[in-house]
Parts: sequence; C-alpha cells; structure tokens
Amino acid sequence: MLAGMPSLSHLEQQEAADRIHQLMEQGMSSGEAIARVAQEIREKHQGDQVSVMFDDEDDDEEYQERPDDQGDDDSEEDENY
Repeated sequence: MLAGMPSLSHLEQQEAADRIHQLMEQGMSSGEAIARVAQEIREKHQGDQVSVMFDDEDDDEEYQERPDDQGDDDSEEDENY
C-alpha cells in the first residue's frame, strides 16, 4: 500500500501535539483542534510529500495459506440471501 503524507520530524510531531493541547485548553474541542493543526501542517508542508510503503505482504501470505471457509460456492446459506 502506498500513501502520500507530509514528512514530519519527531520535534514537529511533538509541536503539533502541544499545539492541539494548547487549543483544547482554550476551550476548543479535540476534533476541531486536530483539524486546525492538521490544516496548519498541510499549509506548512504543501508540496512536501513523500511516498510511504506499508508492508502488507505478511497479511497476504497468511490469507493465501488459510482455506476460504466463506467462498462463493452454491451452498444453501448463499441461496437464502
């Protein structure tokens, strides 16, 4: 799986968390504070995207090794739907 996301250093992540807490202390809801800080990060890092690859290979192998108990065969259960 590939996903584009801003590349934040540990310090930038900590600053974002601190900013969220600061906004919440001022009475802002957590969702609104997170959304605002996320928007600030997007504006600050506009055009600074990196590709990240998540290794899903282990999950695929496990899925292929297990028999599929809920396949698309013509069982009676399928006919009832």
